[in-house]
Amino acid sequence: MPTYTGISSEAFRHPLDRQAEQALRNLPGFDLIARKFVEFVYERPQLVYLMGNTIQVGPRQYSTIYQMFRECVRDLDIYPEPTLFVSQNPQANSYALGQENPYIVINTGILDLLNEAEIRAVLAHELGHIKCGHTILIQMAMWAMSAASALGELTFGIGNFVSQALIYAFFEWRRKAELTADRAALLVVDDLNTVLSSMMKISGGSSKYANECSLQEFIKQSENYQALDEDGLNQVYKFLMYNGAQGMMLSHPFAVERVQYLQQWAVSSEYQQIRQGNYQRSPASGSVDVKASTTAAEAERLRRQIEELQQEINKMKRSE
Repeated sequence: MPTYTGISSEAFRHPLDRQAEQALRNLPGFDLIARKFVEFVYERPQLVYLMGNTIQVGPRQYSTIYQMFRECVRDLDIYPEPTLFVSQNPQANSYALGQENPYIVINTGILDLLNEAEIRAVLAHELGHIKCGHTILIQMAMWAMSAASALGELTFGIGNFVSQALIYAFFEWRRKAELTADRAALLVVDDLNTVLSSMMKISGGSSKYANECSLQEFIKQSENYQALDEDGLNQVYKFLMYNGAQGMMLSHPFAVERVQYLQQWAVSSEYQQIRQGNYQRSPASGSVDVKASTTAAEAERLRRQIEELQQEINKMKRSE
């Protein structure tokens, strides 16, 4: 497996991730959410819960998984090493959180469904979130939505600032951040089909009928899904499904969309350059970490899209 010594997260960060984060940070209320989050939310209780209710992976606990995990940490040049937990949960899912003490939780559903190469892809994906600093924004989004909806008037002073537009922006950014984490998985695993097969299995795979699942058919399904956009009404349906038309907003892009994005990057010169060792490095390696900037026009475009979404939702509410 390739190792990317000194690599900066900006070397592989998806431009849509960068743009969506900039649009989020520019929205009114974001700075207040950030301040209140630091004031009220701490990582230690979450770690205490995980220590008490899951298995912490190490040299003598899930030793095979731990070895793969350490290799992924090395390959993405992440320091210090995050903590890895296995949770007894049949749902094929995993997540990364934490800033000062980052950690990853992987469900037993993942371990039972995927082969070792695919598990490595999942671990690298979650480490990609940590590498890019996504975890603090994800926690902020979770806390802000909880405070705004569940606590009613007791919102720690943020009730008047958590607008629908801000919530939409958080979700839009979370979905785009997944595209960056998928790139991290491809860099570490260095095999496109392995990453795509992990997506397929998590979408609807079965251990019992694994031999009846075809990655090529799943890729064809992805192509057919993209073709739906030829009908403009389908684009509206997709937009609404992502943004709560079926009762909840989606934190991840549909797997078939992620397939398309990753396929495109796998044949790009950018990806090939990184594999050859030509990539932006972090300051720790002795070079300057030049932050890629989002143009004002890009941020303004995303801001308008968020405003248009809010207008459409308001229209739907008035017509009910």
